[in-house]
Amino acid sequence: MVRVKSSVASRKRRKKILKSAKGFIGDRKNHLRLTKDAVMKALAFNYIHRKQKKRNFRRLWIVRISIAAKINGMSYSKLIDGLKKAGCTLNRKVLANLAITDPCGFKQIVDVAKQSLAA
Repeated sequence: MVRVKSSVASRKRRKKILKSAKGFIGDRKNHLRLTKDAVMKALAFNYIHRKQKKRNFRRLWIVRISIAAKINGMSYSKLIDGLKKAGCTLNRKVLANLAITDPCGFKQIVDVAKQSLAA
């Protein structure tokens, strides 16, 4: 019977894991047993952080809108309430971008929200 050599397959398997550990510090980057655990944990946290990234950006947008609204003499909650009553469908990402790039345009949006709250 022919002898089976698995060196090519096992080397490929090891290289794949070690390549995934690129940038790791210490023994976690070049010792296979430690690297396996580190890569598995990193992949698990990667999944979690992709979910958290969405939350973090929404918080950032809300902070930016809040600051811009206060500059124009209105609170964040009243601004959002006024925009909903006015029928404005701009989302927080767009509002935050407007607050930074186009303050005059954002002021007009705040004025629309103020008018809808007064009416």
